[in-house]
Amino acid sequence: MTPAEAAGPGRVALVTGASRGIGAATARLLAARGMAVACAARATDAAPLRLPGTIDEVVRQITEAGGTAIALPTNLARDEEVEAMVQGTVEAFGRLDLLVNNAAVTFPGDLDLPVQRFDLVLRIDLRAPYLALRAACPHLEATGGVVVNVSSAAALNALEGQMAYGMAKAALEHLSVSAAAALGRRGITVRCLRVDVPVASEGFLAAMPGVDHTDWEPPEVAAEALVWLATHPERHPEVVTSITAMRARHGLPASRAARPYRPAPGLRRVSHWEEPDGR
Repeated sequence: MTPAEAAGPGRVALVTGASRGIGAATARLLAARGMAVACAARATDAAPLRLPGTIDEVVRQITEAGGTAIALPTNLARDEEVEAMVQGTVEAFGRLDLLVNNAAVTFPGDLDLPVQRFDLVLRIDLRAPYLALRAACPHLEATGGVVVNVSSAAALNALEGQMAYGMAKAALEHLSVSAAAALGRRGITVRCLRVDVPVASEGFLAAMPGVDHTDWEPPEVAAEALVWLATHPERHPEVVTSITAMRARHGLPASRAARPYRPAPGLRRVSHWEEPDGR
């Protein structure tokens, strides 16, 4: 039985950065809700990375739970692999209903960040979502599909050592707003989730091993917000929103942190692009 046959008449999602963290949690939750999921990332069983987690492992978790998923090894820094990722999803399942641009990388440094690393951050965090959206448009138009881009509080805040990452995320939010206006006429819905609470993903835990993370959320909390936004976009019409804003308006996702999160002084927490001062 092919993946498309196994998926039946259900919907199909493509999730980038699905080997760990928010991406893996999102892939598992979408599969639990009945969607067939294409899991894209570089880390595979055959070629693991330094951090734990592979797309093959996530696919096994999904299939063992009764869901449908495939692994698509993808280096998002390579344009041709981004386009092949979208094509591979459609070839496997016959359609595409949801594109989740979740994958991102970052390196510590501001103006001292080596230019090669600056370029890599922008290639993966901004250029890859742009190219994936371009490649996915014909398929999403055919299904009346949805795109969810994953942003960060760094888009609005000057976080030390995260200049390139913040630049990429700010541009990703603008891409979301512009694409929503352009693609809405084609029946494609675009949303952007700004993760404005700390999430205990493998990457952040490895990058900050000595930091108290008792007020950090597990990746499943961000995944819950993302999946709700992807499946109920009409109930949250702002293009760019945040976990904090969704909690205030919809009461979800509920916190699973050991203690309440206290944002650093001066950290901006707004619900969407059009009202950056909260007016």
